[in-house]
Amino acid sequence: MENTYCFGRDRYFFNNERGVKCSEYKVMAPPQRQDRIVGLEYEMTPKPIFDNPNYKGSGKLKDKVAIITGGDSGLGRAAAIAFAKEGANIVIVYFDEHKDAEETKKCIEKYGTQCLLLPGDISDPSFSKKIVKETLEKFKKIDILVNNAGVQYQSDTLEEITDIQFDWTMRVNVYGMFYLTRECLPYLKPGSSIINLTSVTTFFGDPQLIDYVTTKGAIVGFTRALARNLALKKIRVNAIAPGFFWTPLQPNCWVKEKIPTLGADAAMARGAMPFELAPTFVFLASEDSSYVTGQVIHNNGGQIMG
Repeated sequence: MENTYCFGRDRYFFNNERGVKCSEYKVMAPPQRQDRIVGLEYEMTPKPIFDNPNYKGSGKLKDKVAIITGGDSGLGRAAAIAFAKEGANIVIVYFDEHKDAEETKKCIEKYGTQCLLLPGDISDPSFSKKIVKETLEKFKKIDILVNNAGVQYQSDTLEEITDIQFDWTMRVNVYGMFYLTRECLPYLKPGSSIINLTSVTTFFGDPQLIDYVTTKGAIVGFTRALARNLALKKIRVNAIAPGFFWTPLQPNCWVKEKIPTLGADAAMARGAMPFELAPTFVFLASEDSSYVTGQVIHNNGGQIMG
């Protein structure tokens, strides 16, 4: 069948419908590994599905301006495309994945909105100042901030985590979020939304991701405290805790043999494609969630419940 992608037990295709069960178990991704600081989407097999053609925008974010870190690929790319469909202009912040970023920009512009690409290292506080400066120069305002960028590396024991790895993971996942949020805050107005990416691993404590889990737990605390701090200013702060989505984070982290099993221990017995998270980003960014703040939204196929 044309346009068929499998992961775990479910088959996704965009001919007439979505979610038809496979008659037998198939995996979406064969064993594969990338050894870089950050992963590349264009090298993945198969390519992640980030744009659901069945999703039709309705102007929920018309003329809004959204900054998305890690927006070149993975979940950030899916959020960017959905935001564009809803009428938002997008600032894509990324490290050095230029080919992925250009592809994302092309897709955004296809839906009639504008895109600004800003490569750099979010662990450097001076880069956050540049992001805000160039965003304001081009779009004159900031309405939505998505702190999505992150890194993770498999380490079987605590002793395997070097000082360099621990520091880098903390600086990208926590410091980068802190720096950029602090720079954006003076320009956010009532109705603005901040969305932070934590992880399902925070809630079950993945034993091979100790440093990563530590940072994602910090993001939960940051989200709740900042939400209370900004509530009377009518700026909402929420988090998303994704399960295992097929993004460059996965082959860039795990030994290649683990790739086909990711998500298999969820209740739905599968991982997911990035497009499946996109509507959650839209919900939290739009007025649909006007009475939602300080929350963690769990999109994990039932891996964690309650």
